Amino acid sequence: MIITDKTAPVTEQHSLDVEAIRRDFPILATQVNGHALVYLDSAATSQKPRQMIDALVAYYSGQNANIHRAAHTLASRATELYETTRQKLARFIGAPSPDEVIFTRNSTESLNLVAGSWGTANVHAGDEIIVTQVEHHSNLVPWQVLAQATGASIRVAAIDAHGLVDLDAYRSLLSPRTKVVAITHMSNVLGTIAPVAEMSRLAHEAGAIVVVDGAQSAPHLPLDVLSLECDFFALSAHKMLGPTGVGALWGRRALLEAMPPFLTGGSMIGHVDWDRSTWAPIPQKFEAGTPNIADVIAFGASIDYLEALGMEAVRHHEQEITAYAIATLRERHPAITIYGTDDTSVRGGVVTFNIRNVHPHDISEILDERGIAIRAGQHCAHPLHKILGTGATARASFYLYNLNREVDALSEGLARVETVFRRVIDRPAR
Repeated sequence: MIITDKTAPVTEQHSLDVEAIRRDFPILATQVNGHALVYLDSAATSQKPRQMIDALVAYYSGQNANIHRAAHTLASRATELYETTRQKLARFIGAPSPDEVIFTRNSTESLNLVAGSWGTANVHAGDEIIVTQVEHHSNLVPWQVLAQATGASIRVAAIDAHGLVDLDAYRSLLSPRTKVVAITHMSNVLGTIAPVAEMSRLAHEAGAIVVVDGAQSAPHLPLDVLSLECDFFALSAHKMLGPTGVGALWGRRALLEAMPPFLTGGSMIGHVDWDRSTWAPIPQKFEAGTPNIADVIAFGASIDYLEALGMEAVRHHEQEITAYAIATLRERHPAITIYGTDDTSVRGGVVTFNIRNVHPHDISEILDERGIAIRAGQHCAHPLHKILGTGATARASFYLYNLNREVDALSEGLARVETVFRRVIDRPAR
């Protein structure tokens, strides 16, 4: 079987040994344009520890076989390892049973699975689907497609001036017509954290189900899907120190069992005849064909790593570095606009900003010259950027391997941006 190194640097209470953690991430030793890499784009994808990389290599080197199909030794080992990751993930998110965890390609596929399966079977003309103004396209477009196909309509819950969901506005949208509430747990643009448990309680009182996009929250927050009181929760491995090409959907057993399959073919069947078929029980019903075996197994090593650190410690570290970043950038850069609340109790490790009259792509290019990786653009959240009144933003996002000195490097890079663009920054507003 695969031997994974579970000795991720562990410290007491809420403190992480970040210098020790960084030694587990080979890419952090990379030079970019002659500078040490400063990676501030973990909201797009996280970097990978050697423990996960080693697990992936070990699978292909010694356990490669298809799963759930044969009785030979390699197939049995591969199946056991694959299903062990399902058990680990169920424990990590507080799911009652591993059978309620469905492996997909990513959060996007997970959300499409719910919209395409539960939604197609249960949403009809005249029904309403509530989303929030901070939704990533992955938790908006599938519901638009469903609404157009069924005659349902989309209602949008507003955010307040700090980027937090306005609960009064949300409550006013709920009615007997509400069938689905789709919520981003943590905004990939503003970092703001939605009050999912309260929103779920109100949605259930109205008779609706709650679908949570946890792509940004699962890597950064302690999770318990039962405490969130949601009905479905989607996540992506690649944002959680894991490989690309793996996502997961947790759903309540009764809902999953009642849903029709999303894809059909091998592995997801009970019995097949010429004119009809029956389906396998969950989770296999939703995992047609050969899955991404190697990366699911490697994802298990990533979960081990996060659990060894402790998600409370991860969260505490990110609150500290985010508060430092907001304070540092505000103090040193008067022309900067930072979006979202300064309150890190309801904000994750994302700092999205603009510098007056400078395009975010120009900011990103100058920072990249110094080895600093951020994201620039609309971050798959076009409607939110319209609300913010800007065509694009720059985004620095932090994770468990980032240090305050990297925030200082970001600030120094922004000082260079200000020097290059001083004339346009100082241009009077029209």
